[in-house]
Amino acid sequence: MVRFKYYLLSVFFVSAAAFAQEQEKQEIKKGHTNTNKFRQLYDEFSTPNMYRAASGAPGTAYYQQQADYKMDIVLDDKNQTISGYETITYTNNSPDDLKYLWVQLDQNMRAKDSKTPLIEGSGVSDVLRPSQFVSSFMKEPFDGGFNIEEVSDTSGDPLTYMINRTMMRIELPEVLETGDKFSFNVKWWYNINDHVDGRGRSGYEYFPKDGNRTYIIAQFFPRMAVYNDVEGWQNTQFWGREEFALPFGDYEVNITVPADHILDGTGRLTNRKEVFSKKMMERYEQAQKSYDKPVVIVTQEEAAAKESQFAETTKTWKLKAENVRDFAFATSRKYIWDMMAVKIGDRDVMAVSLYAKEGNPLWGDWSTKVVGSTLESYSRMTFDYPYHKAISVHAKEQGMEYPMICWNYGRPNADGTYSDRTKYGMMGVIIHEVGHNFFPMIVNSDERQWTWMDEGLNTFVQYVAEQDFGKKYPAALSVGHDDFPSDRGPARMIVPYMGGDQNFIAPIMSKGINVYQFGNNAYGKPATALNILRETVMGPELFDYAFREYAHRWMFKHPTPEDFFRTMEDASAFDLDWYWRGWFYTTDWVDIGIKDVKKYFVSSKPNKYIKDYLAKSGGSVNNLVPLVFMVEEGSEDYSEDLKEGTLVDNSTSLKEYLMDNFTPEERKNIKEPKYFYNITFEKPGGLVMPIIAKYTYADGTSETVTYPAQIWRLNDNEVSKAIASDKEIVSIEIDPKEETADVDTTNNIWPKKEVKSDFDQFKQKIKS
Repeated sequence: MVRFKYYLLSVFFVSAAAFAQEQEKQEIKKGHTNTNKFRQLYDEFSTPNMYRAASGAPGTAYYQQQADYKMDIVLDDKNQTISGYETITYTNNSPDDLKYLWVQLDQNMRAKDSKTPLIEGSGVSDVLRPSQFVSSFMKEPFDGGFNIEEVSDTSGDPLTYMINRTMMRIELPEVLETGDKFSFNVKWWYNINDHVDGRGRSGYEYFPKDGNRTYIIAQFFPRMAVYNDVEGWQNTQFWGREEFALPFGDYEVNITVPADHILDGTGRLTNRKEVFSKKMMERYEQAQKSYDKPVVIVTQEEAAAKESQFAETTKTWKLKAENVRDFAFATSRKYIWDMMAVKIGDRDVMAVSLYAKEGNPLWGDWSTKVVGSTLESYSRMTFDYPYHKAISVHAKEQGMEYPMICWNYGRPNADGTYSDRTKYGMMGVIIHEVGHNFFPMIVNSDERQWTWMDEGLNTFVQYVAEQDFGKKYPAALSVGHDDFPSDRGPARMIVPYMGGDQNFIAPIMSKGINVYQFGNNAYGKPATALNILRETVMGPELFDYAFREYAHRWMFKHPTPEDFFRTMEDASAFDLDWYWRGWFYTTDWVDIGIKDVKKYFVSSKPNKYIKDYLAKSGGSVNNLVPLVFMVEEGSEDYSEDLKEGTLVDNSTSLKEYLMDNFTPEERKNIKEPKYFYNITFEKPGGLVMPIIAKYTYADGTSETVTYPAQIWRLNDNEVSKAIASDKEIVSIEIDPKEETADVDTTNNIWPKKEVKSDFDQFKQKIKS
């Protein structure tokens, strides 16, 4: 007899499709645009070229400009002004001839004639705090902005320049050709703003009790704009919220401040013995060997003793930095200063904190330890931190980053007590801002254009670093917390945003200033997308390798989003175009559910499907080769006999019925499933994601199966899976660990029961 192999489930599920295809042949089909969510990103991506390779790596002709600075800076504490004389040496490494240079004047955002306040469309609020009312209606505009006193060449001869709000164009005496350098001088000054009033990124904070100020100074000097192969000159105006695009260079900066001030900033202090006391030097040398706890360089008592002195003399601190994209510093007589050493690779890096007594005891207990732990975590995820120090500066209502230094909030109450919210907020912001040393201070993306490339990537690694910190310092965790309570990263936390009003949601791939819900768009959603990509889609091993490859390829260079996307695929052999498109180019959301579960039994008697087929085709049951027919429980073909595992027309068992058609060797590998199911998954949400299904059986056991996202490639609405099991399935749950940011979990469980979605629970919590 001719052997016939029975494929139990494929006969049923494939034959239905074949029958439908026969009918479709009779219809005329119209063409359509390819909207398949697995199509490649060729329409969205630029064509690879000699500057940026298809792999996501820098191309063979990749270049970047260099801007070197020599500056003499004077901070006037009495009048709250800062002045400077700088010499910029610009090197043209591009293949293009340059007729002019663009210089950024970010402080002009605070000029009296600034257009920044005019672009906000907020109207009159029904209720305001007194400070808000005064700020909105009664306050004179701050007299900020650069006062440019000189723009000249190295001989002192004036250069022609034009200022357009926050950008200054300098006309070159002659064309700057490839490989040429041009040096010029700028003399300037401006009034320093109160950064607490108006939430400025830099400025001073005034302490009325002792009459002192702490200064966090950044964006304080005319800075070169970026010129590259993607944008040409990146001379987009600075409106205030978006951040910066800057070239790398070397800095020599001399900063003159009151003699009783403590100062630290970007770069290596080159005259430490001149500005340190003997006692400070001894403590500093001790700190260089202390790896377990910070050493206090300037104590709280010493800082407090200076608060009433107000020195009339000055002191100059000299800092030198190589290959950095920016420069910032902090100075005050109020500062307490502590440091500890951190082992990064084969080097020692100094973790540093500057804070006024108002930050204690919280800052003295934790700031420097957080800095050190952060450097370790980020170095593991990317590359060894290349600079010699990282500084955390205490500043009210602040969170801002610069090379080697950052400002961070988190202030205890006046009596020194603080809440968990204050503590975790301080720790989280320090991790975030120190992490910015990696993105974008070293992996130097264009923040003005792509906010998510620094904020989103950084927030993703921040989540990893927060969890590391909680494990390294369990004493930092409050009672009831086994892990650091991160507020961004886990999938469930982005659900309220992604399931919200689509009128106020923009794609991640939007310019930062133009997005709704800036924090969710630039920080939360991209961080969540990367966390899901790591934990659920790719797995940590593949993801981490590719992520480190991206960081290594683009450290001290200028990557674009495409460079990141391409590198992640190139280094992992994972086709992720569907993922980038869904999460980054659209505002679709995740919603995957169970549409239907059908239970089937096996019969040798023709069922209704085959009878209908034979009736239409004119065939005969007698002409059929032996087949296995699937019978749905409760259908007209169903018989209670099928529950016993017997066939309808005889008492032969299923295994006996089939075994005659296989060789003895083949029979060894034949299983005998007792239960057959057809499970239909639906996707009301637009985002393509893996289906994570937890199957629970009658004996109490369970297993979780992850179906790759490609399961949706041929049907974007619903897909079915055939399940043959030795055990009876009693329940199914989609995304049991909330890994995918599913906005509606009411359709995630079978048998269906009343379950409020995360989003509904969130809304209920808000109402209550």
